[in-house]
Amino acid sequence: MSELNTLLADMIRINSVNPDLSPDGAGEGELAQYIAKWGEANGLEVIVQSVQDERANVVLIARGTGGGKTLMLNAHTDTVGVSEMDDPFNPIIKDGRIYGRGSYDMKSGLCACMLALKQAKELTLSGDVILSAVLDEEYASIGTQAIIDEWERWSADAVIIAEPTELDIAIAHKGFVWLEIEVFGKSAHGSRPHLGVDAIAKMGKVLVAIEELDLSLRANPTHDLLGSGSVHASLISGGENISMYPAYCKLTIERRTIPGETSESVQAEIQAILDDIAQSDPDFKASVKVTLAQDSFGIERDEPIVKLLHEKASEHLKRDVPFIGITFWMDSALFAGHGIPTVVLGPHGEGAHAKVEWVDLASVQDCVDIYTTVIADFCR
Repeated sequence: MSELNTLLADMIRINSVNPDLSPDGAGEGELAQYIAKWGEANGLEVIVQSVQDERANVVLIARGTGGGKTLMLNAHTDTVGVSEMDDPFNPIIKDGRIYGRGSYDMKSGLCACMLALKQAKELTLSGDVILSAVLDEEYASIGTQAIIDEWERWSADAVIIAEPTELDIAIAHKGFVWLEIEVFGKSAHGSRPHLGVDAIAKMGKVLVAIEELDLSLRANPTHDLLGSGSVHASLISGGENISMYPAYCKLTIERRTIPGETSESVQAEIQAILDDIAQSDPDFKASVKVTLAQDSFGIERDEPIVKLLHEKASEHLKRDVPFIGITFWMDSALFAGHGIPTVVLGPHGEGAHAKVEWVDLASVQDCVDIYTTVIADFCR
C-alpha cells in the first residue's frame, strides 16, 4: 500500500470524534500524538500547543533557510459522531476510494498536508512551511482560534485550508448568526381569556415575519458565488399546561450570512421585525439577543495566494479550476478575520457528517502535488 493510503488509513482508525458533539467522543488526543510522532520521524519541527484539558493542536514546521515567505497549511483533527455508521473506524479501500469516518472531512486533507510538508523539507526553500493540525473545528473552532491567538509564533504570509472542495478553489463561504427571541405574555386560566396574553400566539406573528424575511432574502441574491443569506426557525418552546395562557415563548433562529452582513446588522434586522409587530399590537412584548456568530468569508481572485493556487492547480489538473463559494462555515473566516490571506482547496468525495463517508484517493494525491508546487513557488 502507498504511503498516502497507509497514512490515511492509520488516521481513520483513530477515533477522534469531537467530545463536545458526542458524549462518548474520544477527542483529538490520540490523533495529535500520532501526528507529532509522524512529524518527528520525518525530521520536521514539532510543536504541541495545549488548548483545553488534554486537547491540543499539533504544529509541524519545515524550516527554510530564512528570508522567504511563510505558508501555513491548515486541517482539523476532529470528526463528527458515528452513531449511524457501520464500523466507522475500519478503513476500507475499494474502487479507488477509502471509506470511514473522517476520510472526507477531513483526514484526507490533513494527510495531503502532512505529505506536502514532508516533500517541502526536501526542497531548498527560503521561507518556512507550517501545518496547523487543529482540534474542534466541528464545534467551536477553539483550535484555530488558539493558533491565531499566538500568531506571532507562526507569522505566516498566507494560509491554505485543506477542507474538501472537489479540487475546486473556494474563495467565499457563508457565516451564521444564532439568535434567541423571547416573547412575554401574561398567564391566566384558560377559562379567563380577558386576563391572559398568549405568548405562543404572539410568537406566531414573529414566525410569519421570519418566513417572509427568508423568502425576500433568497429572492434577491447579491453575491456572485453565494447568492443570498437565509433565515429559519430552529427551536421553539413555551407554555406550562394545557389549561393556561402561556406567559412565555422562546424561539431560536439561525441566520446564514454572506460577506457584508454582520451579527450587528442581523440583530438590527430582527429587532426591526419585533418593533414593527409592536407598533400594531400593544400587547406584543419581545426581545432578541445573539447567542453565537461566525463571520462569512471572502477573498478576491487577484490576491497573490489565490492567483498562485489557481495557476498551479490548473496546470496540474489540466483544466481551468473554477472559483466556488461554499454554503457551510469553515475556519477560513477566522484567519481572514485576522487579516491573513486565506484560500481553500481539498479533495473529492462524499459523506461529510453522513452514514457513508469516502474520499477519492487520486484526488488526495492531487492535493499533495498541488500544495507542493505552490509551496515551491511561494516559499522559494
